[in-house]
Amino acid sequence: MKVILNFFKKIFSASDEGDVADLERSNSQSQVKVYSRSEHNISRSQMSENAVKVLYRLKKSGYEAYLVGGCVRDLLLGYEPKDFDVATDASPEQVKKVFRNCRIIGRRFRLAHVFFGREIIEVATFRSSDDAADNKEQKVHEDGRLLRDNVFGSIEDDVWRRDFTVNALYYNIRDFSIIDYTGGMDDHSAGVLKLIGDPATRYREDPVRMLRAVRFAVKLGFSIDESTEKPIFELAPLLKGIPAARLYDEVLKMFLSGKGIQAFEMLRHYGLFETLFPQADHCLNNEQNNFPRVFIAKALENSDKRIADDKSVTPYFLMAAFLWEAVQELAKEKMRQGEEESFAYQHAASNVLSAQTKSISIPKRVTQSMREVWLLQLRFEKRIGGRPYRLLGHPRFRAAYDFLVLRAETGGAEMELAQWWTKFQDASDTEQKKMTRPPRKRKAKPKTKRKNSDND
Repeated sequence: MKVILNFFKKIFSASDEGDVADLERSNSQSQVKVYSRSEHNISRSQMSENAVKVLYRLKKSGYEAYLVGGCVRDLLLGYEPKDFDVATDASPEQVKKVFRNCRIIGRRFRLAHVFFGREIIEVATFRSSDDAADNKEQKVHEDGRLLRDNVFGSIEDDVWRRDFTVNALYYNIRDFSIIDYTGGMDDHSAGVLKLIGDPATRYREDPVRMLRAVRFAVKLGFSIDESTEKPIFELAPLLKGIPAARLYDEVLKMFLSGKGIQAFEMLRHYGLFETLFPQADHCLNNEQNNFPRVFIAKALENSDKRIADDKSVTPYFLMAAFLWEAVQELAKEKMRQGEEESFAYQHAASNVLSAQTKSISIPKRVTQSMREVWLLQLRFEKRIGGRPYRLLGHPRFRAAYDFLVLRAETGGAEMELAQWWTKFQDASDTEQKKMTRPPRKRKAKPKTKRKNSDND
């Protein structure tokens, strides 16, 4: 009886939005395009050897196997993918039977990870696009977010669970063709990011897709399709419902990609930065103080340059730059209330970090380094005696010094102070002693008594 009621409910209560999506899906399925090997530039020689092994072994075991997602997209652009993802009709348990070096992970999405030393090939089973509200393998939050989705299907179903059309291209190991159900090859050629299905619905299913839209647009140099872009302005607050730990990972991908400054500007444009860093955004909106924006932009610019030069970058430095103005404002408020400077900054750092971790779950090792960089800024003012030597030996000295120089370059600290520390590091022992010697006090000249004249 329940099955019959659900059947009629599905027929008569389907929304217009759902009808349109179904119609688009039906039309696209009938217009599926297969690009033969001669019609694209992807070669097996560009792929990870281990990814090719996984594809062939699944094929040999009687399963369908495709490269899919960002690796196909990047190979078409001539980039070297960081990861190679495989889609198959084999269930995670079946994949594990094929590969002894396999482990099933995930709760929200169950996946199979096949290990080859340090390289991991992720294997995902085709997911169904059908409405499975009564299925125990699918759980949907009241705001539309998918909390669990392990309903498996075919490749025709799976394509509609992908996010962007350029990420829904399937490389078939059987004949080396690319299968395109959504017009992704055309969008790829045009340099356009377009969500599959109704954008508002897809964002509600997973609000992180808004961040991915920005990240891919910046990374690939693509534009965001108008229909994909429009809902972001309204739906940005939905990110507050995403686990803070997941957002931290997304933020790192965004700002440590070598295109951090562009990502920052786009996030602010769409109102997404406010959700990720509410305290920093509050400081940025202060029209009377332009320092925070200049300071953050300069920090991101320096980070992008280091990545371009193949140098290491540390997440804590950028995070410290984002929140520095918030720490300063709160510390000054505490000092106005009578707190001593060092205590005011310590308490301000704790309060700002506590509030920030509610939005983004920053690991303790990172917050500890951020705190040290902030508090060392006060110690740069102490340049007499043994204090400069002790500061020079601090494990976070170099990062704190770079932070001081950044402040000086953007008007947040005296340039003379930064130059003094630049000179002190390279000075000889004799010169360092001179630089840290207390200034000599001028001796007052003794007053000479005037002799009394005879007339006195």
